[in-house]
Amino acid sequence: MNNIKFIYRDMTDSEYKKEQIAFNNYGAEFGNPLEIQERHGFVAMDEDEFIGCSSGLAQKTNGQYGEYFYLSDLLVEKEYRKLGYGKKLLSLLEEKVKDLGIKYIWTWTTYEAPDFYSKQGYKIFTTFKNWYPSGHSRFGFIKEL
Repeated sequence: MNNIKFIYRDMTDSEYKKEQIAFNNYGAEFGNPLEIQERHGFVAMDEDEFIGCSSGLAQKTNGQYGEYFYLSDLLVEKEYRKLGYGKKLLSLLEEKVKDLGIKYIWTWTTYEAPDFYSKQGYKIFTTFKNWYPSGHSRFGFIKEL
């Protein structure tokens, strides 16, 4: 133990890969097979201009999707908001995810988005009050598909 150093820095790519292998092995010790993450998503374009997207991650084990999909991104550029594009991007992704056999979709959000998600049938499962220095809270939302 005398030669062990504790260094404040980011991991290298090879160290990160080693960490991932260790986590996979640790999960296997408890009977959990390797999980693969797959990204699924849609992009909205106005001719050649990006105006928004919806995407997230599905877990896949032994060729089968898990029950939960993490919606990591839902964005509509400011000048295109309030025109139904966010709703369309979200519904397209929900249908895709549902077709994969996934039962739930969940996400984190803040600011004015909680009202949007509530209108789309999402329910709050947790709230982190005053998450941001501005005093805004962060909300976890989930929907059964």
